[in-house]
Amino acid sequence: MAFTVSETVAVSRWWWTFILRGLLAVAFGVLAFIAPAWGLAILVALFGVWALIDGIASLWTGIRTRRVARNWWLEIVEGVVSVLAGLIALALPGFAAGILLLLIAAWAIVTGALQIWNAIRLREQIQGEFWLGLAGAASILFGILIFLFPAQSTLTLVWLIGSGAIVIGAFLILLGWRLRGVHELGKLDAAHDFTR
Repeated sequence: MAFTVSETVAVSRWWWTFILRGLLAVAFGVLAFIAPAWGLAILVALFGVWALIDGIASLWTGIRTRRVARNWWLEIVEGVVSVLAGLIALALPGFAAGILLLLIAAWAIVTGALQIWNAIRLREQIQGEFWLGLAGAASILFGILIFLFPAQSTLTLVWLIGSGAIVIGAFLILLGWRLRGVHELGKLDAAHDFTR
C-alpha cells in the first residue's frame, strides 16, 4: 500500500529526523573505526545510545504523523524495537558478548524489514525512496552477517558494526535530503495562489 500525497507531505515535514538518524549512525561508525581498542563493552554502550536516539526519532515521527499516515504505527513499532534494544544494551552490559550480538543482529533485521516496507509504500509518491529500501537492505544484511559470524574477533566485529552503521547512515541521509526537497516543494505549492 503506497503513501498518499498528504501522507508523503506529512512525513516530509520530518525530513530532518532521517538526516539526524543518518548522521548519528555515520558518527557511530566512524568512532568504531577510530577507537577500536575501546572494546566490546564500550561499543555496546555506544550502540545502546545510538539505538535509543534512533528509536526516539522513529517514535516521534510515528506520533507526529498518526493523523495523516495510515500506517504510522510502523514507525512506532520500529521505535519501540530500537528503544528496547538500546535500553537492554545500556542496562545489562554484563551480558555475554554473544547475547548482545544476537540482540544487535535482531534489531538490525527488524528495523531493516520495516524500512523496506516503508520504501515500498513511498515508491508511488516520490523519487529516491529506494534510499530507504537500500538502508533497510543494508540493515538486514548487517544483521545476517552478525548471526553468521558471531565468533569473530572484537576488532573484526567493531569494523563490521562500524561499516554497517556508516552505510545505513549514508542511505538515511540521502533519503532525508530527498524528503527535504519534497517538503520544500510542498511549501511552495501551498503558498501558490491557484485562483489566478
